[in-house]
Amino acid sequence: MRWLICGTVPDDTFPLCMGTWKVEGDRLVPVDVKACDGEAPVPSVPVERGTPALAAAATLALEALGGEAPAVLLAGDCGSSRGSERLYAFLASWLESPASEGLGGLTFHYLFPSVDGHNRVLMALEARKGPMPGLIADAGFMYAAKMSGYASRYDVFTPDAGELAFLADEKAPHPFYTRGFLLAGDRDVPELARLAWDHGDSARLLLVKGAVDMVAEEGRILGRVEKPCLPFMEPVGGTGDLVTGLLTAFAAAGVPLAEACLLAAKSARRTGELTNPTPATSIASFMRHVGKGLEKPSVQGTPVR
Repeated sequence: MRWLICGTVPDDTFPLCMGTWKVEGDRLVPVDVKACDGEAPVPSVPVERGTPALAAAATLALEALGGEAPAVLLAGDCGSSRGSERLYAFLASWLESPASEGLGGLTFHYLFPSVDGHNRVLMALEARKGPMPGLIADAGFMYAAKMSGYASRYDVFTPDAGELAFLADEKAPHPFYTRGFLLAGDRDVPELARLAWDHGDSARLLLVKGAVDMVAEEGRILGRVEKPCLPFMEPVGGTGDLVTGLLTAFAAAGVPLAEACLLAAKSARRTGELTNPTPATSIASFMRHVGKGLEKPSVQGTPVR
């Protein structure tokens, strides 16, 4: 099933564009990509971290799984929010068009948190005929989902322990305002996952990234992934994006989402083991090992959820 990844590139001159990409060396290269708001050429993008790293991991993993390449909707945004706002507006309109028919799911990533933009996209999704696509959110869009009050409409959030503390604090309108006593480590994850779910500030599933990766469903821990333990993965920028990209690939391949979360955590660690990183290793170096690092799913081709 076709999956759509939505995110940003830290370059304000980068055009709003949509299509499929391939990985060549340390770059994401357009295959069938069109600018959405003009005729601007779409350049290749370095796989350093952020949405390009997520998209590269998802593309390579789906290739290894025999699935359809994900579509990627990108906008240039260095933090001003202008690129993200253009993306929100385009996506809300696109979801109402026949072009979005057959969409299996969406992964929302680095986008400037906007409650208005988020709500326009969610309303467009809910107005569609047929089953709701699978919804995965990480980073800035996850913050917007929580801030909007509609977090429970999502299938999976992929926070780290600090971001989970924000989800668990029902009074925090933004991660900056998370109460001090909730600034958490891995040992606090089970309680924070329960609080976030009880307050309606969590997706049904959480893939909490950390020294021990944990998967929770409706506030209860389903599983933990702690081996192989690779301390040198932590300083490499983009390893969290790798995990979310692998989750996207398993979901797009039709693996049930709870299993997809566990497989993504295991596969990221296996990919890291094959990469054998040092603190100086770039996330692009992990990409050549993604195919061999994938854990085998028990089933493929089943409906999302």
